This record gives sequence, structure tokens and C-alpha cells, in this order.
Amino acid sequence: MTIVSNDSTFWPLINFSMFLSYWKVAAGVVVVYDWVLTLGQEIELIWRQRRSLMTVLYLVVRYIGIPYSAISVLPQSKYTIGPADRCSIIMEYAQNGTNVVIAAMLGVIMIARLHAMYQGSTTMLIFLLIIFLALNIACVVITAIDLKYVVGEELILSGTYMCGYGMEGDEQLLFSMVWMLNTVWEVLALCLSVWVAVKHFRGLRRLGPSTRSTIGDSFIVLIQSHVFYFASFACVSCLQLAYISPELQRSTSIGAVTLYGAFPILLVLQMFVLGPRLILSVRGYHAKLVAASDTETSMMSIVFQERVHVSTSSTV
Repeated sequence: MTIVSNDSTFWPLINFSMFLSYWKVAAGVVVVYDWVLTLGQEIELIWRQRRSLMTVLYLVVRYIGIPYSAISVLPQSKYTIGPADRCSIIMEYAQNGTNVVIAAMLGVIMIARLHAMYQGSTTMLIFLLIIFLALNIACVVITAIDLKYVVGEELILSGTYMCGYGMEGDEQLLFSMVWMLNTVWEVLALCLSVWVAVKHFRGLRRLGPSTRSTIGDSFIVLIQSHVFYFASFACVSCLQLAYISPELQRSTSIGAVTLYGAFPILLVLQMFVLGPRLILSVRGYHAKLVAASDTETSMMSIVFQERVHVSTSSTV
């Protein structure tokens, strides 16, 4: 269904849509900029390393971010292709489906990190898998139910093309429930990470200085990347839960537009920037340890050779 109107009462909606599209473009720029910024690390730590599940997860999460950002801008573009209803609904299906899939992939990355932090504990792995599967199955079911009630339409308001959508009934609450379930998982992961980190830092007192420094630094790297990731997720969740408010949904004020605009930037920051960095940070730290170990070994070899040369010369 296409709605064409030149009514001036729609001008606030037009301004809202245009302003929101700028934020979405900015979100895409953030993804591309971070990709360029970390391309050297990616080539060294991902492409040149042995293929593994983490490699696949990194590449999927990293490279799906650019088309995801492009799709989010299409509803405000006059170049959107296809019938109006299909256009809007397909875009909404693609975005929400991607959110669920990426959240599941990031959950797998988090399970791998926690499994390593708990020294390969089978009990912890089983516990995490049970919670992870239960929450993600619920998220998939809720999202599928929500998308059944999406109604799309093409709007041409004063020459401005928009591909909007609405929901039959009070389905926004169900969308927020997905974020609530994801929040439960992220809070659980953060608590488990902090707990094992505190436990290890206490145990480091009984170890030697060199061992204590290496293990302590590795846990600092893990916790730092996790805290940054969780902080971005917390911001996204707060904004998503704020959308439940009917006043905010109907408002076109600067404050409401700013909140709506901040959401796509924080979302791509959490999923496609800090998400891949959960893997890059660990691999980068491991590469530094290997490089430092190789340097120390080569220095010891040089010292040994010099000592042999000196002792041999003195006996001649």
C-alpha cells in the first residue's frame, strides 16, 4: 500500500525520518571506520591463522555489519526496490533476524571465553549451554511471533520517500522481551567473568612474580574487553526498553529523535565493533606473548653463543 500526501501535518514526521537516516548513516560509517582501523590486526590474527569456529564467527559478525547498516537506511531511500509492503516487511525481517542471529553468535563467543576462563570446566560449559539455548530459543519464538504482525507501507510525503511499518496490537512489548532475555544472558556472563577474575587474582598471590604478571595481564585483557562490550549492550538495552513508553513512540521532539538516533549507533557498536574485538583482543594479547617469548629465546641464544665464544678464546 502506498500513501501519497502533501499535508503539512506530516512535516514533523518527515524531519524525524530524515534526521534518523543521518544517524543510521553515521552508524554505518562507524562500522566501516573500525573495519579499516583493525584491518591490519585482522589480516595478521584472523586470515593468517588456522581456521576455527572463532574465525568463522569473527568473519560473519564483522562483515555482516556493513550490509546491515545499508539495509537500515533503505526505508528512507527513494531507491528502495519492490512493492511497498514487501519492501518494508522484508527489511524488517532482515534486520530483526540479523539481530537474533548476531546475538546468538556473540553468545557463542562469550561461552568460549568463559569456558577458557574457567579452565575448561565441563560443568560450567554445560551450564552455559543450557542457559544459552533456553534464552535463544525463546528469543527466536518471540521474534517470529512479533514479525507476523508487522504491517508495511510506502509513504510519499511531500516528495519524500519513506518505507514505514507498524504493528497490529501491542507487539512492542514482545520486542522488548527479546532484549530483556538478552540482558539476562549478558548480566550472567558479566557476573561469571568478574567472579572468576576476582578468584584468580586472589590465587595469584601464591605464584611467582613472572607467572603472576602473565596470568594477571591476560585476565585484565579479558575483563576490559568484556566490560566495554557490556557497557554498550547496557546502553542499547536501556534505549530499547524505553521504547515501550507510548509518549516516546509518539514524540517527535529533539530529545526523542536523539534517543532514536543513538540507538542504531550503539547497536552497531555493540554487535559489529566491540563484538569482533572480543576475539581480536584475546588473539592480539596471545600474539604479543608469543612474540615476547620468541624475543627472549633469541636473546638467550645470542648470550649463550657469546659466552661460548669468550670461553673458547680464553683457552686457546
